[in-house]
Order: sequence, then structure tokens, then C-alpha cells
Amino acid sequence: MAKLYFRYGAMNSGKTTALLQVAHNYEERGMHILLIKPEVDSKGSDHVVSRLDLQRKVDISATDDMNVYDTVAQWHKDVENISCVIVDESQFLTARQIDELFNLTVYENIPVICYGLRTDFQTKLFPGSRRLFAVAHSIEELKTICRCGKKALFNARKSDNTFIFEGSQVAIDGTAETTYESLCGSCYFEEYAR
Repeated sequence: MAKLYFRYGAMNSGKTTALLQVAHNYEERGMHILLIKPEVDSKGSDHVVSRLDLQRKVDISATDDMNVYDTVAQWHKDVENISCVIVDESQFLTARQIDELFNLTVYENIPVICYGLRTDFQTKLFPGSRRLFAVAHSIEELKTICRCGKKALFNARKSDNTFIFEGSQVAIDGTAETTYESLCGSCYFEEYAR
């Protein structure tokens, strides 16, 4: 039986690089993957882009109202036999879309591998991540380190190089003066207390 995988980590933990490696591994063996990312992720436009400057064009940019199950099942039937669905920035999908991805594993027997963040810059779960933690068959943390050397847990948002702790849940990295820094709990709350 196919499974739904959630591979999460703080920013700069190598999620997109790992995603691109998995896509390469499938294709090297003559298998077809379908690469999806939420449309709200405007970084890289219609490409997934790693911090190592590796990139790849996505097959589907998912809007909030898209039925992911129907879209992938139709692609699987009409375009090519899909061996695996790979999703970047899965935290931006809706809970309903995560359920649709789960259903692809059950009813279409297509493995789905989701990469994404656990929490936002205020340490709150994203809706897509919350649902993935509830239904994914397999959950794996990809790790990175804080500036102090400890394991980074949180994604601290900066605007003009100043840490901010209020605002919209979604602000894409590298756009409109927005950047992020992965921090451990101690460093995050030290910045929060300033």
C-alpha cells in the first residue's frame, strides 16, 4: 500500500534539496513523478528553488480551491502513469487538500511525499502541517542548526533585518524585505523578549 509521508523541518534544513534528490532518483529509474507546490508560494514563480540554487519547474500550482485528488487522478489517467506525487511547501495546502493527498495513497495507490514547515514565525502550526501530523503514515524531521549551534526549531521572521513577531501567517521568504532565520527555542525567545 502507498503511504503519505511528511518530511518537515525549520527553514534551511534542506527540504527542497531533498525533494529534488527524490525526484531525480525516481526519474533515474524511468519512473514519473508529479511535482506540486501551492500557488501562494510565489518564491521561484513556477519552480521549486533550493538555497543551493537548484531548481525545477512544477507540474501543478495548487490553488486553495483546487481538488488535488481529482487533478492528480486525471493526470495519472490522461498524461502519464505517476509513480509518486511530491509536494513542496505543503504547509500552505488546506486541510481538505491534505486529506485528498491521503486519499490518493488509499484509492489510487500512489505514494505522496510532502515537504514543509511545521510552524510559522509565531510558533503556530500551519493548517496543512496540522493535518499532515494527524494523517501521515510517516513523519520525519529534517534538522538544521541555530546560530548558537543547537538544533533549530523555529522560523523567526525579519523585516529590514529586524525580528518581528506580528503579522500575517504567510509572508514569502526573500520578497518585500522579508527574510527568515532558523533559531532554537532559547534564541527565538531571547529575540522575542527584546
